[in-house]
Amino acid sequence: MSKAFTKESESDDDDDGPSLPALPQGSRNYMTPEGYARLRAEFMQLLDVERPKIVEIVSWAAKNGDRSENGDYLYGKKRLREIDRRLRFLTKRLDIAEVVDPSAHHGSDQVFFGATVTYANSKGEERTITIKGIDESDSLAGEVSWVSPIARTLLKAREGDELQLVTPVGVEPIEVVEVRYPTPAKPGA
Repeated sequence: MSKAFTKESESDDDDDGPSLPALPQGSRNYMTPEGYARLRAEFMQLLDVERPKIVEIVSWAAKNGDRSENGDYLYGKKRLREIDRRLRFLTKRLDIAEVVDPSAHHGSDQVFFGATVTYANSKGEERTITIKGIDESDSLAGEVSWVSPIARTLLKAREGDELQLVTPVGVEPIEVVEVRYPTPAKPGA
């Protein structure tokens, strides 16, 4: 068989995901309403605005003759593949998304998905994190994925509970100091 008909690697066509972690096998893709809206907006922007614009550029460039040395054509095709890959990824993630409104637990002192938790380590240093979905967490903003070690340790704990956080350097005792949830939206607002 000619080399032209073989794949260079098995993951070339199936690599839909960017650098986001995979969902644990058999679990749901929990998301906050804001996270779902953000992913949906990105999907619609790519589908309705960016992709048609790139298709138009590629079509125009293809009419200009020699495609092998046409920068607009080559870049456009590459960008089109990137957009299509991201659209496939977003479609898969949005299809299995389970939107969970954290404000439903407003006033609770128990840690569930969407909670903003302040905890203290054995040295008394406090840290505040918000437990979010895999596709929406941002560690620079103090947001962690619900599948992260700290989130798994904190889930279902209550204010005042002392827990054992397993870290790469050993087990660290932590205490839940405060649990907060967003205020529910007023009906009709």
